[in-house]
Amino acid sequence: MPAVSSMLPTVDLLGMRLARVDEDTVLDHMFGEMAQGRGGWLVTANLDFLRRYAKEPPIRSLYASADVTVADGMPLVWASELLGTPVPERVAGSALIYRFAERAARDGRSLYLLGGDPGAAERAGWVLARDAAGLRIAGQSAPRFSAEPTQAELAPVIAALQASKPDLLLVGLGSPKQERVIHALRPHFPGMWMVGVGISFSFVAGQLLRAPTWMRRSGLEWVHRLAQEPKRLARRYLVEDLPFAAELFARVLWSRARS
Repeated sequence: MPAVSSMLPTVDLLGMRLARVDEDTVLDHMFGEMAQGRGGWLVTANLDFLRRYAKEPPIRSLYASADVTVADGMPLVWASELLGTPVPERVAGSALIYRFAERAARDGRSLYLLGGDPGAAERAGWVLARDAAGLRIAGQSAPRFSAEPTQAELAPVIAALQASKPDLLLVGLGSPKQERVIHALRPHFPGMWMVGVGISFSFVAGQLLRAPTWMRRSGLEWVHRLAQEPKRLARRYLVEDLPFAAELFARVLWSRARS
């Protein structure tokens, strides 16, 4: 685990170290590190991330190489509460993207948007720049990557980032592809912060609608997402994640009882 994580309090959830921080603390940490010329990698972990972490050793190693991991999912928030070491709040990538834009505009930093559905990154960059006065969008692109990104696929991205020199790279490719891309890019850009944001470009661009606030707070956002993309998400949510949620809470309750 990178040393930068030791700067923040954490809770261990099935081996995954989640930072016990709120959105403001995450932003202060990241932009404070930028000011010192240090980059990093933020993972916003939801239930599906934790399932992969617990069940798939190669993915566990990938996720564990991030500098900071936060709880982007109410089941992770509830599980930390059951353990008696609660995280302050859910820190969602789909909300952080707006906060990144605001803070970057304030601090004179720039963003690069990589990935997303066709047209999503370009439209999202326009919306973020419109709403955060003074924000510099260093660039956006939506190249295709294999499940394991190749050097040929990465080369033009590396060249674009070297030319545009963004402070913060947002990667919207879905997991674990976006984490594999970030892992491959990190050695080339030690001063840049990188964050996987999943489908967030489509939310910002208006291509998909976010769930109402009450659904996000009650842990029902997945129902809203499933209704919009049933073919893509049915297996993930209903076959893989729901049974794992039951397993997670059973293991957390057993751990709490033993302690």
